[in-house]
Amino acid sequence: MIPDRKRDIRLYTKLPIESNSGKYYLVLLHTKPKNLSNTGKGCYYFSMPIQKNKQSFLPPDAKIIIPEEQPQHYIPAPASAQKRRVPASLRREPLAISVAREMGETILPALIIAIVINLFLAQATRVEGFSMEPTLHGQQRLIIEKVSYRIHQPQRGDIIVIRVPGMSHLLIKRIVGLSSETLEIHNGVVSINGKKLDEPYVNGTPRGDYPTTKIPEGYIFVMGDNRNNSSDSRSFGPVSEKNIVGHAWMRYWPIMNWKLMP
Repeated sequence: MIPDRKRDIRLYTKLPIESNSGKYYLVLLHTKPKNLSNTGKGCYYFSMPIQKNKQSFLPPDAKIIIPEEQPQHYIPAPASAQKRRVPASLRREPLAISVAREMGETILPALIIAIVINLFLAQATRVEGFSMEPTLHGQQRLIIEKVSYRIHQPQRGDIIVIRVPGMSHLLIKRIVGLSSETLEIHNGVVSINGKKLDEPYVNGTPRGDYPTTKIPEGYIFVMGDNRNNSSDSRSFGPVSEKNIVGHAWMRYWPIMNWKLMP
């Protein structure tokens, strides 16, 4: 069977041009004979042996060259490429190491940021007990900020979180008396520098007395809004401003009762 595509066939006789006269008849084979070899130049080299005892239409040393597309050869990769080491960045590492690496890259920076915020900017806290009712109730959660008192002095009426020497837990109270003021409590009524203090936030009718006291410089006098059920400066005295942890900024839980604190 002859291929359907046309091929250019050239006959090389190695004879002078003037000797190449007459007609030559060639037979093309579709299958590749054993004596057909690749020249490496885009064609096949076919040697036709001439039988001496038979008449031949070709010169004795005639050769047929059939142009052909260069066949695709499989070229194996060099040994150096086969033995090439996989870059360390592409190697699979154990799952435990991979998880630890991911946690270190994501959780550690977030933890550092949270620590910095908690130490210097703000923190969340939970209300324990009922000493600040009706303003705050037990299990409510607040965000206290730690920046404002670096800019200005504490203000009367601020709700703050404080540390009290000798107590292992923090307290949430309201500032009633400021540094260098004179405070007195008579029948539950607070007077500052001889003037009655208006306290609309107080729960019920407070009772009790507290002797006239000069609040030391750099100290504050704190009390709970639920005066009859609060442990405050009436029992442990004025508190140093250095023991203020922060100012209550927002009540965020329960979410339905969220509120910015005064």
